[in-house]
Amino acid sequence: MRAVLVRQPGGPDALEVVELAVPVPGPGQVQIRAEAFGVGQPDVLIRRGVYKWMPPLPANPGNDVAGRISALGPGVEGFAVGQKVLLSARDLSQRGGCYADYVVAPADAIHALPDHVDLQAAVCLSNYQVAYALLHECRHPRAPASVLVIGAAGGVGTALVQLAKLAQMKVIGTVSTDEKAAFAKANGADHTIFYRREDVVARTRELTDGEGVGLVLDHVCGPEFTGYLGALGKWGTLLSYNAFAGLPEENLMAAMREHLDICPAVRCFSFHIYDHDRDGRRALMRSVIEALSGNAIKPAISAVLKLDEVRQAHTLLEQGSALGKIIMTP
Repeated sequence: MRAVLVRQPGGPDALEVVELAVPVPGPGQVQIRAEAFGVGQPDVLIRRGVYKWMPPLPANPGNDVAGRISALGPGVEGFAVGQKVLLSARDLSQRGGCYADYVVAPADAIHALPDHVDLQAAVCLSNYQVAYALLHECRHPRAPASVLVIGAAGGVGTALVQLAKLAQMKVIGTVSTDEKAAFAKANGADHTIFYRREDVVARTRELTDGEGVGLVLDHVCGPEFTGYLGALGKWGTLLSYNAFAGLPEENLMAAMREHLDICPAVRCFSFHIYDHDRDGRRALMRSVIEALSGNAIKPAISAVLKLDEVRQAHTLLEQGSALGKIIMTP
């Protein structure tokens, strides 16, 4: 079978498609014949060798795969050959391992899927799992009625827009191009803000009749982060779930005290909080599987490439031009 390995961390050229023996499921394990692979930022971090939860080298950087069960190991019950399933490396003992034609995993790590669910859509659900936690698990002082999504056309951004609308929130999203604005609105955003040419805070307050939003979700951080406090309404929460542009330069506590009239909150979130919370982690995935099964959400797939094109897939992801999720197929 084919699998992708990283022997020495680096750029997309570090990704090698190699031939390996098909893994055989042992006791309590299942073998999955892959039909769709998710491509995400954790895969890139593994490829670069900088992931905090880095698997040992040589590493297979894939973290999400959907397919059908092709073999059952001894003692496995409740699953059948041919059944559609989803596997996230979040449910494995270490990250990675999912870029391969066949993947073996513990039966209690996989998620059963309804037979009518599209596997290419299902492999996007890790983004929705994160988005669901951001919107519903971070315990905001008051349930937010409105949200500002920074980067509303990205993978997690798209999931946030759809799930926020499902929760009947008013959704404002920042974008960089007309194409991304149209894409965000097609996914349910009520308003978009062009962050390169508009004042995001001023425009947010204008769109909310001066009240501000209940929640700001930001994956960029950097020098703009503390400024988003000005977009919050009373009891609002500014939530950072990544820091692609580095940490804020301004004194965050001082900036918060400039907005004491709204009692703002700031929270940092990482999905790794669920690493040792199996029940919580899997409950989130069940919620988004149910939403997908009922057509309440529709994952946006930006590009579909072949596993042999894994270098192109990573290059496309790092360019930042994708609208929604990049996936691969065998």
